[in-house]
Amino acid sequence: MDRKPLKIGELTARIPVIQGGMGVGVSLGGLAGSVAAAGGVGVISTAQIGWREEDFKKNPLEANFRAVKKEIAKARELAQGGIIGVNIMVATQHYQDYVKTAVSAGIDLIISGAGLPIDLPKMVENSKTKIAPIVSSLKSLHVICKMWDRKYHRAPDLVVIEGPKAGGHLGFTKEELSDTDALDYDSVIRSIILQTREYEEKFGKEIPVVVAGGIFDREDMDHALSLGADGVQMGTRFVTTYECDASPAYKQAYIKAEKEDICIVQSPVGMPGRAIKNEFMERVKAKRQPIPYCYHCITTCKPKEIPYCITDALVQAVEGNVDHGLLFCGANAYRCRKLEYVKDIFQELA
Repeated sequence: MDRKPLKIGELTARIPVIQGGMGVGVSLGGLAGSVAAAGGVGVISTAQIGWREEDFKKNPLEANFRAVKKEIAKARELAQGGIIGVNIMVATQHYQDYVKTAVSAGIDLIISGAGLPIDLPKMVENSKTKIAPIVSSLKSLHVICKMWDRKYHRAPDLVVIEGPKAGGHLGFTKEELSDTDALDYDSVIRSIILQTREYEEKFGKEIPVVVAGGIFDREDMDHALSLGADGVQMGTRFVTTYECDASPAYKQAYIKAEKEDICIVQSPVGMPGRAIKNEFMERVKAKRQPIPYCYHCITTCKPKEIPYCITDALVQAVEGNVDHGLLFCGANAYRCRKLEYVKDIFQELA
């Protein structure tokens, strides 16, 4: 199938592939910059991005804002003029401040999910930053587009459809995630694309649509494009690249994982997700883990009630302490069987 460039306003990605934003610390400036240089859209996850800063435990917000700027600058150095974006979860505490920090650093694109980014247009006013909501249903697209139109006379610059096979926190019930084939999600994708085309006519602008969740290879990409999508978003495949910002042990956990090792978990912040089974998951089932710090991560978190701190669990994992942390992943993580270079993935997908 022919590959048309992905055009987001005046921005153009030679290969219609967006690298999914993966936190904590899995997709930072190193991976995002390498993807952008290869012709795709590189995306930095802002989720607890400052965990390596010396003052993170005492001043997590200041550490995170500082790291957002550092990682965007790092990505720019590698990107060779390519497109750099950030993924900022709506459920993030101080969401508006993260958006403003990224905009002030000159980010090209903000992709936002884990909630409805109703006021995102206002936050990027008078900037060149493009905005893209993540939607999992036709209803969520309707709500966002109607609110953006009514309040700000603005339409999305891009729409990301995130299906049930994606990694991280997901916009589906645990039951839906346990049997993804029963959802007939291709029909949902077609309906969202069709509705987006109607919004294109209304607003007089092109609104590209990319499909995320379960996209691993060229065949998966071709299928998404056959549904009418303009491109795809891939996360899991990029974890086992040499350029990925996660530790070698984290990448090896993906490579070693079998299909039966991937399961649905209930995140302590109230959303279901997908992860690789490990010793940590068994421990948290048996006993509540101590929570010495609050990192002010997600608005839905209740520190006195949760079984473990998700920030600490994700940091432990990305640093390589994989038996003591949470390994979020997409449904196809078991298909990762080797380390590879970003450029080789793009050669396969081009």
